[in-house]
Amino acid sequence: MNSFWIENFKNQSYPSLDKNLNVDVCIIGGGLTGISCGYYLSNNNLKICILEKDKIMEKTSGHTTAKITSQHGLLYNYLFNSYGMQFAKDYLYSNQEAITNIKNIIDTENIDCDFEFQNNYIYTTDVNSVKKIKDEAQALNKLNFDVRLLDKINLPISDVKIAIEFNHQAQFNPMKYAEGLCNCIIKRSGQIFENTKVIGLNKNKDKYQIETEKNIVTADNVIIATRYPIINFPGFHFLKMYSESSNLIAVETSSPLFKGMYINNDIPTFSFRTAIYNGKRILLVGGMNHKTGAKIDLSNSYKVLEQKALELYPDSKVLFKWNTHDSVSLDKIPYIGNFSTFYPNVYVTTGFKKWGMTTSNVAANLITDKILGKENSYEELYNPKRLRPIKNRKELGNMLKESSYSLFLNKLDMPAAKPKDVGLQEGKIVNDNGTKIGLYKDETGNEFKVIPKCMHLGCELSWNNLDKTWDCPCHGSRYMFDGKLIYGPSKQDLKTVK
Repeated sequence: MNSFWIENFKNQSYPSLDKNLNVDVCIIGGGLTGISCGYYLSNNNLKICILEKDKIMEKTSGHTTAKITSQHGLLYNYLFNSYGMQFAKDYLYSNQEAITNIKNIIDTENIDCDFEFQNNYIYTTDVNSVKKIKDEAQALNKLNFDVRLLDKINLPISDVKIAIEFNHQAQFNPMKYAEGLCNCIIKRSGQIFENTKVIGLNKNKDKYQIETEKNIVTADNVIIATRYPIINFPGFHFLKMYSESSNLIAVETSSPLFKGMYINNDIPTFSFRTAIYNGKRILLVGGMNHKTGAKIDLSNSYKVLEQKALELYPDSKVLFKWNTHDSVSLDKIPYIGNFSTFYPNVYVTTGFKKWGMTTSNVAANLITDKILGKENSYEELYNPKRLRPIKNRKELGNMLKESSYSLFLNKLDMPAAKPKDVGLQEGKIVNDNGTKIGLYKDETGNEFKVIPKCMHLGCELSWNNLDKTWDCPCHGSRYMFDGKLIYGPSKQDLKTVK
């Protein structure tokens, strides 16, 4: 299922890499972060290339809600109390600056991308969450950021208890914006390559060799701008992050729609914004957050979103359905900066926790400054080598426990289910004559058998009964029912069984 953005705006195509290259900067990953890095670096007369294993913007960046905001949930009271006033202020204003930067790029480059300033709101219908929102407002006031508390919002929801308003946030069409940036990169002699999978990174004296399936790129600097770093060592980011998924729908209604962007602080979580489709304003509803690979029933996720849309607008008609997928660091702060002490001039950007429209610009500015040798006041805030995530013992312990179970304990258990126990359009890990396999049967009974072991680090996979995929609970790799890789950090398809 492709997103509303991808179905309605196909970016132009780019060639695959067919020769060896020498560049100043090689960017691995063609999402909005990689493209934004390419824009700023090419603007500074550096020779750059972007390598994307699939199509530009067709993974996480093309499946977003595309809100450009510094309101990343009820975050600032947590940051204030956990790390202090200056830390919380730096996070807030780095993202506020990103909103201004994006608007300046759009104006400077004349990019038509449906950009609109909108206020952003977090609300609750639960009286038990009122204090949390008041505490958030109090923390923001201490950071000299003006917010308002409201008891009414523009959404047609009658039981709102309280809401917090961020003024002058924004939304846009990410595909149109990305194409505008790509056009600028090409105009400035940058190179973009699609269907070019990176399979290795090697240090050769003071340069790096980026291996693709057919060719080698030699670069002074490397930016790993994939959702999850495709290089495991020595960065060890797989120990400091987990993956989270959610679902979205695009809805048509004849009713007048609201102004603003909204997300609730309740369970389940719902996110709302509007977008332009065929000259008409439609509604985007997101939510149903869950840890990727969780062993839960997801089959009703879209139905819950549809029901919510119908509650708000009874004549709602669903146009598109899709899911999104991102990584979350253990201390809730993205990793942006040097990948490892052992790999100077290699940079990483990850852990955006589904707020990548704003954070992509933060990352692009920070890494551009580092490559150009400039100071950036937010460098320590996002430092990937920080120890805070490891010190978050509760979340680290939970993640290691789940990873250990998927890596080791699951492998010791032989499932009781047999192939005959799998119904049509159903997937399950089964005991097939003493061999553990992942079996999916399509609507006509055709069988697709895989070894249910992630090709990244070997975690046992879980069946996703909504999207008909095999998902990794450890690091978020996802595979089609037939074993074809959809999302990394894995770089290979699953092994299949004849």
